[in-house]
Amino acid sequence: MTRAVSHPRWGNPPWFLDFQPAPASMPAAADFAVVGGGFSGLSAAAWLRRFAPDKTVVLFESSSIGAGSSGHTGGMVLAETAAGDLPGLGDVLAGFKAILNDLAVDCDLALPGVYEIGRGGGLPDSPISWSDSGLVRAVRQVPGGMIDPGKMVSGLARAAEKNGVQIFENVSVEEIEFGEAVSLRFSGGQLRARKVLLATNGMSLELSDLARRGQTKFTLAVATEPLGPGQLESLGLASEKPFYTIDFPYLWGRTLRTGGVVFGSGLVHLNDWRELASLDIEAGQPAELIARLESRVRALHPALQHVRFKNEWGGPIMIANQWRPVFAQHPRSPHTVVLGGYSGHGVAQSVYLGRWAAEVLSGRKSLPDWNLAEETA
Repeated sequence: MTRAVSHPRWGNPPWFLDFQPAPASMPAAADFAVVGGGFSGLSAAAWLRRFAPDKTVVLFESSSIGAGSSGHTGGMVLAETAAGDLPGLGDVLAGFKAILNDLAVDCDLALPGVYEIGRGGGLPDSPISWSDSGLVRAVRQVPGGMIDPGKMVSGLARAAEKNGVQIFENVSVEEIEFGEAVSLRFSGGQLRARKVLLATNGMSLELSDLARRGQTKFTLAVATEPLGPGQLESLGLASEKPFYTIDFPYLWGRTLRTGGVVFGSGLVHLNDWRELASLDIEAGQPAELIARLESRVRALHPALQHVRFKNEWGGPIMIANQWRPVFAQHPRSPHTVVLGGYSGHGVAQSVYLGRWAAEVLSGRKSLPDWNLAEETA
């Protein structure tokens, strides 16, 4: 069954899901529990069963699979973290590609490279020449590309379920009791797990201890109607390379297989992550930012002057302190790992670090020391 990636009032991203978990009875206990049904959690759950096929793995998603950050991303793939390369990180893109291959996930992965664009200098042969608070040109190319987020969520979920993970949607973990076994409590029951991964990113910050490690924001994007080859050529996007600015005002984007182009910009600042539940892109600041973004896109180039927009949407983003992803032991439990806070660079990293988290939980690998300074502060 194909269904739209949806969340009340967050708009209509151009991605679709074709996964629905099989009905299952809730167990009272499991060897491993994963909280969060996005890229990180699904990747980790699938690999936990790969590494420990004799162990039970349960995954909880508070809404539907992919309804959070993962289903509302723009799908741009980048090689490094927002803080650059980190000690021991390794080759994210190679690892990401290998994981998708190993799990048989077809998500339209393409790695043609990504343009960094800016308002000063530029490559002599820059294919991009736009007007946006100055002349915007490509200044260099970095490794990366794009995926279809709906297909990746669906593929990872299928891989997890095929490997024996029990997936439960609409189960919101409300409280955690930390002990020798970790007790996850939710409406109507609880589950005890030997080890736990909290992969809720910008949501449930009190459970994951991420409230002190970063801030939840809401970011916005639009997608145009299909453009013709001549229009894409004149925009400098015929090569299908995604792009993002290295200066402000910020702008990022990518092409779609339909010929449309995604453009993203703007942040809604939240006082509390719970505000996400009532956020509406058709009202207030989100609506103003969407309107501003569409006007800005139409002014970039004559080829976009009269363009129509097929999709308008937004999604949560977790901006971590020092821009470093949080991948650490929960301060209240040696049996619980926290993973999230990708600061906009999470499409490939989430899947790559999800596998690493599974290695940590199954005793195959150690956690990195990226967040030690914060933990001891």
